[in-house]
Amino acid sequence: MVIGIPREILENEYRVAALPETVAEYVRLGFSVLVESGAGQGAYRPDQEYASAGAEIVPSAEALYSRSDLILKVKQPCFNRVSGKHEAEMIRRGSMLITFLHPAAPANHEIVEMLRERNITALTMDSIPRISRAQPMDALTSMSTITGYRSTLIAAMHLPKFVPMIGMAVGTTKPARFLIIGAGVVGLQAIATVKRLGGVVEALDIRPAARQAAQSLGAKVAGFDMPPHLAVDGADQAQPLPAEWLERERAAILPLLEKTDVVISSALVPGQVAPVLITESMVAAMKPGSVIVDVAIDQGGNCACTRPGSEYSAHGVFVCGILNIPGAMPVHASWLYSSNVLEFVKHLFRSPDRRPDLDDELARPALVTHAGRLLHQGAIKAMSMAHHTVEEEAQCLTS
Repeated sequence: MVIGIPREILENEYRVAALPETVAEYVRLGFSVLVESGAGQGAYRPDQEYASAGAEIVPSAEALYSRSDLILKVKQPCFNRVSGKHEAEMIRRGSMLITFLHPAAPANHEIVEMLRERNITALTMDSIPRISRAQPMDALTSMSTITGYRSTLIAAMHLPKFVPMIGMAVGTTKPARFLIIGAGVVGLQAIATVKRLGGVVEALDIRPAARQAAQSLGAKVAGFDMPPHLAVDGADQAQPLPAEWLERERAAILPLLEKTDVVISSALVPGQVAPVLITESMVAAMKPGSVIVDVAIDQGGNCACTRPGSEYSAHGVFVCGILNIPGAMPVHASWLYSSNVLEFVKHLFRSPDRRPDLDDELARPALVTHAGRLLHQGAIKAMSMAHHTVEEEAQCLTS
């Protein structure tokens, strides 16, 4: 089996799906490895290191895709301006793809359809179950750790005031107030980083265990209580809230926003479109000069004003919708991600005949498309809702 490692071409994406160390492990396991020239450049790993590890360096993406049985990527396929083709079109029919696909996100629905039509077996790293035996493959936790740290620095850079309390001859500044919405891995790392910077931090989460974790790191836990069976499933993962409870959560967030300088929002339901927790009117109620970093934008975003991939001012509030925050820390991000992918590939292809076990409990939730079918439940739900919305808009236009 031939593994292909293309160069990432998404804007501001400098990570790579395999480092020379993991390439050497793939070769040891019996795989042939192709690496596009320059694939490791963003992580400061030259072609020579990959060649020394046993990879063949391929001059173009098109050549790599045409020869590979399994493509390992960091982010979803996108249009390649050099070849004039979409990466999803270059992936060989009937082959495999493992990447962060975020299939429920509206922006990626067309890509998912392209993969399905081309009979690609696509697996998304963001849907691997977060259970103990999957921890070595848990790229979502790895990247979320980086995102929590980096998003706090992004917010601090755009905030027009000091984060810590600073005493000077003419007086003392007040510390900046941060609100962390979602106290998962991203949120907890953000809390820890805010504390290091000297800010005041509040956290809001519907999960009791997450609130306890936030409090243990020194955050003041903002109040929003609800029945535990509505908040989490049997695996203690967040569940989609009924509409009336979602409205109650927004009502609980609004008074917090009015006194907050920075919001870092990462509230997600695994594999589904992110809930909108901050409406445009709520943004308008914030103090001018405030900052929102919407980390959930990869799955649609928590803020109604967030534009995917953009940073701009809405009602005097700086709204950041950067899509690939970990891509700005490519050295550690590539090291973590490539290790996670290696463990996942080893698990999938553990049988002697090298056939992937797609029925395994770790693979099934991550499977997006296979044999011309869409199988990812979050994507099915999101795409069905989007289809109904389009139909309703069409009916309104014709009536």
